Amino acid sequence: IPTYAVEILNTGDCSISDIHVTYGWFSSAKLVVPNKFRRLAYNDCLVNDGRPLAAGRLVSFDYANTYSYPMSVSSVSCSCLL
Repeated sequence: IPTYAVEILNTGDCSISDIHVTYGWFSSAKLVVPNKFRRLAYNDCLVNDGRPLAAGRLVSFDYANTYSYPMSVSSVSCSCLL
């Protein structure tokens, strides 16, 4: 079974939290640590357990499946201290 690497990078200048990703019927033959990437419902996954991801930081994980899943960020909360 192929393994795929995923990196979710905060390229902005502010911390982001409550990062949700769409992915369809995501599944993995390899355990994905739930505090990094957790399926909540069909097409909704929570990244980093909802905790803030500072500017320039990333969350990464690997998953294994016959096919890759196209993923995209569906929503985030942004907090800037200016």
